[in-house]
Amino acid sequence: MNKPLRRVAIFCGLLVLALLLRDNWLQFVRADELNSHADNKRVQIERYATERGNIIVDGKPITGSVDSGGTYYKYKRTYVNGPMWAPVTGYASQVYDANFIEKIEDGILTGNDDRLFFDRTLAMFTGEKKKGGDVVTTLNGAAQKAAFEGLGKNTGAVVAIEPSTGKILAMASTPSYDPSTIAGSNDEKAWVSLNESKAKPMQNRALREIYPPGSVFKVVTAAAALEAGKVTDIDAATETPEGWKIPLSTVPMKNHSGGCANASLNEALRISCNSVFAKLGDDVGVEKMNEMAEKFGFNAEQFTPVRSAASVYDKKADRGGNALSSIGQFNTATTPLQMAMVTAAIANDGKLMKPYMIDQLRAPNLDVIKQNEPEQLSQPVSPENAQKLQAMMENVVAKGTGSRADLNMDGVKVGGKTGTAQHGEKNAKRPYAWFISYAKTDQGSPVAVAVIVEDAEGVGREDISGGGLAAPIAKAVMKAVLKSRG
Repeated sequence: MNKPLRRVAIFCGLLVLALLLRDNWLQFVRADELNSHADNKRVQIERYATERGNIIVDGKPITGSVDSGGTYYKYKRTYVNGPMWAPVTGYASQVYDANFIEKIEDGILTGNDDRLFFDRTLAMFTGEKKKGGDVVTTLNGAAQKAAFEGLGKNTGAVVAIEPSTGKILAMASTPSYDPSTIAGSNDEKAWVSLNESKAKPMQNRALREIYPPGSVFKVVTAAAALEAGKVTDIDAATETPEGWKIPLSTVPMKNHSGGCANASLNEALRISCNSVFAKLGDDVGVEKMNEMAEKFGFNAEQFTPVRSAASVYDKKADRGGNALSSIGQFNTATTPLQMAMVTAAIANDGKLMKPYMIDQLRAPNLDVIKQNEPEQLSQPVSPENAQKLQAMMENVVAKGTGSRADLNMDGVKVGGKTGTAQHGEKNAKRPYAWFISYAKTDQGSPVAVAVIVEDAEGVGREDISGGGLAAPIAKAVMKAVLKSRG
């Protein structure tokens, strides 16, 4: 071979080699990325080429699929009582992708997950149509209905958890939206309207919104004081004078009720004394306060598997900031999920379980391909101190500001804590109404609940309170869970 031909051959060989390298790189390195790319319309077309599997609550589907009659997308997603379940299901749109469970378990629901390879292969031989698998949730339909209807036209959120396992029983957020309205390929008007709405109906307030917790955070401060040994007898007087001054300032801590001077921890929680809890937070110190908050889950995202925003306890706060943080003010901020986790841990004798909302993943033939099991996250407080916290929270419901959550059911104890969180510049905005609670029987606690009413329609500012607005909703949710379990 002469020299010019040899050079041409070498050049062509290099081109073939480059082509092979490029081809293998695309097939084995970037295949997953390209297959799931948002701009890859083949993925969207494939997603709706067959009927999706369903999301299941109490053994019944809350989703479905219908023939859309479209050119590219054969099937369209439908929802049963969409607004009530939207914070759980999310949406699956032919144009706008998907979110929440619809997105996270898209592989199972479309039937494309590798774990369904055998089912797909078998279907090829039997001639059956490809089907998606099902996602079985931990949700309780009665509790979800009580939460959603309890919030009604108000802006707010509810989370209910089974303390012994971490199973999420209810997750409501209002105002909500119907995912069916954006499931098709011609829903631009509805999509724009939802995204531009000031009411933020697509925002999952239960997981993604963080609020000042106000007085419901005092149970975390009480836990820290007990664990640090600053309080051993919950009925002993604390050395807290009326007018106790916030550290690094000359401003006295303001109480909204009388009887806080030297009040015991038990009494201070019952009437919600700011001075007692601010001083306790100062006695414990910012390092230990932060440690306790983080044991309950603060300063970290939670994955249910839908991701939540991280709740905040300011670990760099100075003494004054720490004292204010200890009563749920300053930079302290929390999701409703986080406060439900705090309550669930106290009700579960100090053991915090990882919250989760998917119980099983099932193949189209109903074979279980994944079973989620309860998982302990931490032990924020000892069983002895958890029982002291329970005694104090039950006192709040029996004799204090949480009386509207009392179930008055034989053999059932209810513990709770109210909160009215001021916010905005100079606290000018309408306060948030909080309530956290649990129900407990001789067999343990079946449910812990956190409720926030962000804004209540038609209620005067002076009438906004956790005990008045949020406690009845928590009561309805607890009652629904207890009734559903006989």
